[in-house]
Amino acid sequence: MSLSRRDFLKYGGATATGVALGTGVDLAPVEAAAVSLKISEAKAFAGVCPYCAVGCGQLIYAKDGKIIDIEGNPDTPHTLGRLCPKGAATIQLSNNPLRPTKALYRAPGSDKWEEKPIEWMYDELAKRYYDTREKYFIEREKDKDGKDVVVNRLDAIASLGSACIDNEECYLLSKLNRTFGIVYHEHQARV
Repeated sequence: MSLSRRDFLKYGGATATGVALGTGVDLAPVEAAAVSLKISEAKAFAGVCPYCAVGCGQLIYAKDGKIIDIEGNPDTPHTLGRLCPKGAATIQLSNNPLRPTKALYRAPGSDKWEEKPIEWMYDELAKRYYDTREKYFIEREKDKDGKDVVVNRLDAIASLGSACIDNEECYLLSKLNRTFGIVYHEHQARV
């Protein structure tokens, strides 16, 4: 049997219409199953995936103060509710039992970790940044012609960004690093 392109489209369209109208599929069992889903009683919050700068929308379902599901938001125009594998796994950011919840510190030369208050950690980081900058900051150096030029840089600290932060946080991290004079500024996605 020879079938032209026009006949193929005509028969295919008629078949699809007949299947769509004539099957009489009962959707009541599907609707009943959807009502009994674990997210049926949960409250949905709109959010943005924290991983990359694409800004994929997410629906975060919470019940009794706990996140129970995260899925793509179909109202997001550029993804239409789709998420990459990292975005689909964001529920692990809050529900992972292996996730550290306290600040841990290992002293130089020690072989064990100890819990410290988060305020102590912030103070220690600020002190170490300040001490390192004061000790190693390079204000001037000689260029190839032997002239003294202003460079204002700090080679003793490097900054490695994270794929878990968004554009605004990356911008602030860059500004902070440049304020300190840090020149070794990199991002995890490129390493």
